Amino acid sequence: MIADFVARFAKLIATYPDDVRVEVEEGDEVTEIVLYANQSDIGKLIGKEGKMIGAIKTVISGCKAKDGISYRINVEAV
Repeated sequence: MIADFVARFAKLIATYPDDVRVEVEEGDEVTEIVLYANQSDIGKLIGKEGKMIGAIKTVISGCKAKDGISYRINVEAV
C-alpha cells in the first residue's frame, strides 16, 4: 500500500515516469522504501530544501500511526 502510493506520487512528479520504481526491504524494526528514479528527476523528487520528500515522509508517518510499522524512504538514481 505504502509502496504503491510512493510510486504513483513519484510518477506524477517525474519527467521520466517509466524509470520510476519502488522496492521495499522489510527489516526487524524498520521497513525501508527505496525509490529509484532517473538522475534528472532526483532533484524534483527531493524538492527545494527537501520539502517534497518531507511531504512524502509526513504521509508515511501517518501510516505508521495506523499500522505500527516504522518506514524509511531513500531516493536513488538508476
